[in-house]
Amino acid sequence: MSSGTITADAAGTWELGDLSVHRVGLGAMRLTGSAAFHLGTPSDRDRSIAVLRGAVDLGVNHIDTAAFYFSSLRSANELINSALAPYPDDLVIVTKVGPYRTWSGEWGTSARPDELRGHVEENLRQLGRDHLDVVNLRRMSQDSIAEHFGALAELREAGLIRHLGLSNVEARHLAEAQAIAPVVCVQNRYALDRPDPAGDGLLRRCGEQGIAFVPFYAVAGEGAQHGATGAHDEEVLAVARAHGATPAQIRIAWTLHQGPHVLVIPGTGDPGHLAQNVAAGALRLTGDELNRLDRRRRAAG
Repeated sequence: MSSGTITADAAGTWELGDLSVHRVGLGAMRLTGSAAFHLGTPSDRDRSIAVLRGAVDLGVNHIDTAAFYFSSLRSANELINSALAPYPDDLVIVTKVGPYRTWSGEWGTSARPDELRGHVEENLRQLGRDHLDVVNLRRMSQDSIAEHFGALAELREAGLIRHLGLSNVEARHLAEAQAIAPVVCVQNRYALDRPDPAGDGLLRRCGEQGIAFVPFYAVAGEGAQHGATGAHDEEVLAVARAHGATPAQIRIAWTLHQGPHVLVIPGTGDPGHLAQNVAAGALRLTGDELNRLDRRRRAAG
């Protein structure tokens, strides 16, 4: 398909609490370079800033980031601040805490509950904000998230955070968090060729409760943080040909078709890919095409 001047509103909107966002957003991790978590080749600064400004020009008003998204010369939060501040009134910046990295890029252990305030304040400082729109607690290996989520709920009450979400969780963690404070989104790994380990039931449960389900690596698949997969089977390629679209666009469209509460946050440092990702929000797959892709997914699972 031709991306033309298709904007993010083509995908529709969803509410993160009282914040309305277009269902196609932007993940900021890949703005920092070829391998943000492994200190690979840093990105071109001007190009990354152009992607951020281009995203806003295309109507993207949901950006996903984290203080631990950085490469040897680039910080996602600093790029966002430099490119977009003063921020548009409708821009929603979602960040996450839980994991952390040292100044040298090495991963630390999961943050303790009493350390989360410092991590929230670091995101505030880097973004130049007096509050964070949405903060996701990224669960690491802990069985219970009550203490960590409770610490974030206290920061919400203090006005540092507007809304809370979860990442990398199971249904029981969602229930545990909801007993403490409202949850506006769940961010789990989910893709056409990689079902969520927590099962499709969590996606459906979020829909029933009006909670956004936000897959990460929906386009990358098994490529994960290293970028979009180049492995596309015939079903994906056939649907792409039928729509004059790229396989990545079909992956985005399929994800959006999983429910009106499902959002996508594909990451890219390429202005051309950005326009294609946004344009994928206008794709409408037929019932037969969805069935073909679902059969392929069940076979992969």
